[in-house]
Amino acid sequence: MSKFLLIHPDDNVAVCLEAAKAGQQVEVGPLSLQLLNDVPVGHKVALRDLKAGENIIKYGAAIGHALSDIATGSHVHTHNLKTNLHDNLSYTFEQKLHAPRFEKRDLTFQGYRRSNGKTGIRNELWIVPTVGCVNGQAQQIVDRFKLEMQPDDIDAVEVFKHSYGCSQLGDDHVNTQKALADLINHPNAGGVLVIGLGCENNQIAHLKKFIGSYDEQRIRYLVAQDVEDEVEAGLAMLKEIYALMRNDRREALPLSELKVGLKCGGSDGFSGITANPLVGVFSDFLVAQGGTTILTEVPEMFGAETRLMERAQNQEVFEKTVHLINDFKDYYNRHQLPIYENPSPGNKDGGISTLEDKSLGCTQKGGTATVVDVLQYAEPLKKNGLNLLSAPGNDLVAASALGFSGCQLVLFTTGRGTPFGSFVPTMKISTNSQLFNKKRNWIDFNAGELLEGKDMDALLEEFIAFVCAVASGEKLQHEKSGFKEIAIFKTGVTL
Repeated sequence: MSKFLLIHPDDNVAVCLEAAKAGQQVEVGPLSLQLLNDVPVGHKVALRDLKAGENIIKYGAAIGHALSDIATGSHVHTHNLKTNLHDNLSYTFEQKLHAPRFEKRDLTFQGYRRSNGKTGIRNELWIVPTVGCVNGQAQQIVDRFKLEMQPDDIDAVEVFKHSYGCSQLGDDHVNTQKALADLINHPNAGGVLVIGLGCENNQIAHLKKFIGSYDEQRIRYLVAQDVEDEVEAGLAMLKEIYALMRNDRREALPLSELKVGLKCGGSDGFSGITANPLVGVFSDFLVAQGGTTILTEVPEMFGAETRLMERAQNQEVFEKTVHLINDFKDYYNRHQLPIYENPSPGNKDGGISTLEDKSLGCTQKGGTATVVDVLQYAEPLKKNGLNLLSAPGNDLVAASALGFSGCQLVLFTTGRGTPFGSFVPTMKISTNSQLFNKKRNWIDFNAGELLEGKDMDALLEEFIAFVCAVASGEKLQHEKSGFKEIAIFKTGVTL
């Protein structure tokens, strides 16, 4: 008999755990019903007759409304379910804070203490172009360096290419400068060579204003138009930086030093049942240790935003959260696009029907902790605890934004799978065991065991140990493959 899960006692749909055929008799708690349609894994079935216009309830909240009458035992999906989302809303601050779930424990990881007091979990050597025009030269420098030095005593040598730094105006230009400054200052880098062309909008002199104070031995600058051979000049600088950072050593640091980004992508019907709740419990655990987590993907908060607003630390944080949501809706409206054009085709194949369906699962990554601050794009972290960050749902843009704000690590839940990696370690956590077993070269941790009887507390302990191991240097799958990229959020025109 196929298995179905009732997530919340108020729900009028259940989630299919094993593919089911029309005509099967299935039991969901005390209910027994006959399926009228085939129901794929991760998809929903109606537990009672639903009238046209009636709300479909999952996770104890509305995920849309019925487009037509839906009979008990029917497959509920995009063909008979439509979003309730619309334009900006007015909100009232009704605070509902949760008591901490965890006690503080004496746990540590092996990280790098930088001269400015920040903590890194990798010791990497980076080249950061100020403009896309010098991406090729930066790659040549790295290729020569790896050939001549064979630097196996540091974690990696990377070029973070991008196509920006010129022909931008307004917020786009400033966002590029802020993002690159955050990248240059990131503590996962033991040293950085910044290479510019010389005629771009993003002049190194202007970029330095965003960088602020820095270690002049570890961060070096090169303007390609000012030297005869920029590859030779850059190679010499890279060798000098490497000579310093190769002597850096890990030391035991408390978990309160960890800053972890929370992200999902390629979600499925199990995302809000396994991987996202696991990450949410971990977020609560890390916050209880004095650490920091950041939840982003603002469009994937739509429909679940009140659950975050009621956990705001105070009125100011509540107002910032309201602005976060409505500002992103305004962004859609400025481009005359619907705010609900999400989930993706892969999400829908996996059983997610509407944006509310996706959001109510997505926001579970933030656990139940109090929201202490709301950050604008590329704004550095200021407060320990659970933060919200303005960034879109796009995997690489959002994961990069988490790193720009100071996360040393990103936890990335997925039900469909993806090989990508941002410039900080990006841990892939599968929502189901089938994906984990099929794509071992992509996936780092399996939350699908929760569907097979694994206790959440037991899996959490394994997950905490794994996060600590990764923070101490154990490489993730995308790091082994060498897949590391950045993407900068662009909203305006290009000259």
